[in-house]
Amino acid sequence: MPLDPSLKLILDKLEAGGGPRLHELAPEQARQFYEAMHAQVEPAQLAVVENRSIPGPESELAVRVYRPEGDAPMPALVYFHGGGWVIGSLDTHDSTCRALAKAAGVLVVSVDYRLAPEHRYPAAVDDCYAALRWVAEHVVELRVDPERIAVGGDSAGGNLTAVMTLMARDRGGPPLAFQLLIYPVTDADFDRDSYRRNAEGYLLERAGMQWFWDHYLPDRERRGEAYASPLRARDLSGLPPALVITAGFDPLLDEGEAYAERLRGAGVDVTCSRYEEMIHGFFSMGSIVEGSRRAVEQAAAALRERLHV
Repeated sequence: MPLDPSLKLILDKLEAGGGPRLHELAPEQARQFYEAMHAQVEPAQLAVVENRSIPGPESELAVRVYRPEGDAPMPALVYFHGGGWVIGSLDTHDSTCRALAKAAGVLVVSVDYRLAPEHRYPAAVDDCYAALRWVAEHVVELRVDPERIAVGGDSAGGNLTAVMTLMARDRGGPPLAFQLLIYPVTDADFDRDSYRRNAEGYLLERAGMQWFWDHYLPDRERRGEAYASPLRARDLSGLPPALVITAGFDPLLDEGEAYAERLRGAGVDVTCSRYEEMIHGFFSMGSIVEGSRRAVEQAAAALRERLHV
């Protein structure tokens, strides 16, 4: 199936514009570029959007709480943004969190975890788990149902989502009702077929993923740890039901679908949906890409079903 025509136009414009590739930039330059890419999105309106500061492992963490219209206590989705653990912020994923909160009718807590290379693995993991525990411990204040808490994220945020389910299982909580994995990073392996097939020209490139991993976890021996590469975890049993969304023109396609298969083999209830014409990052492009709107609605429908909205 060919690339979606609207995405081809975007990629052609980026190619015509020239300029360095992501992996040729310094982290701060890459962050500025990524912020600019997401600056023009029109956000959905919600009842309440509130910035909060919560205790983290080493310093305060910023979170953003999105509350749609609805009766309390409502279900919650703790969301971890993408960006290869190096770029991305509450602002770059503001429209995504708003869209999910409104379409699913769930309270969303977006987490501004520490970024590499200033804060390497496992800093992001520790921050995300601290934020997840904070949500579970403040359900009365947040007016959230403690039995209907889900986790979700895209790309590196999908990696952190998978890791949170492992940590919650391994450490005795908090209990999780669902996991939303949007083209997740699940393994530090750049030799899979989708990495070769989609190595260049589709926004996220093989060299870019190597750049991300080198900043996040330069110690290659540790990349096999389950909390870095969840696909390599020995045991995936006892994890919450999952929706895994992948894209046909994404280097991460194979590892996302391999993770879904491993979850299924471990007895986890999994739906895996491949959007054949899409590229990595398409989920946040709802204003210009129809496939993104379909994927957001699928994610919202899964949240409504699994969290009994």
